[in-house]
Amino acid sequence: MADGSYMHESEFKKEFAARLAVLRNNAGVSARDMSLSLGQNPGYINNIENLKTLPSMTMFFKICDFLRITPADFFDTFKKKGKNSKVGELSQILEFLDSKQVDALYTLVSELNK
Repeated sequence: MADGSYMHESEFKKEFAARLAVLRNNAGVSARDMSLSLGQNPGYINNIENLKTLPSMTMFFKICDFLRITPADFFDTFKKKGKNSKVGELSQILEFLDSKQVDALYTLVSELNK
């Protein structure tokens, strides 16, 4: 990281997997379909998202191409710090909530903001 610190491998894997899952879900594609579209076995993306493996550099670029993002876009949330980092994390979590949960969270945040 730019400030001289570095991320432990297990922490990196978790963040990489979470970011991939968010981007894939945003693209509206299943892990299986994405794996097959990339020419891999059906469980390939699932294995990455479940922290079993990381893609090769070549496959990482193919993943970015598939998602229509740049590698810099993929790692964008890794470099954010402080409040902005928490906001980014919250936005990723929101992707997995149903509409009832989002409404409840909105009500809570609105009350905190008064």
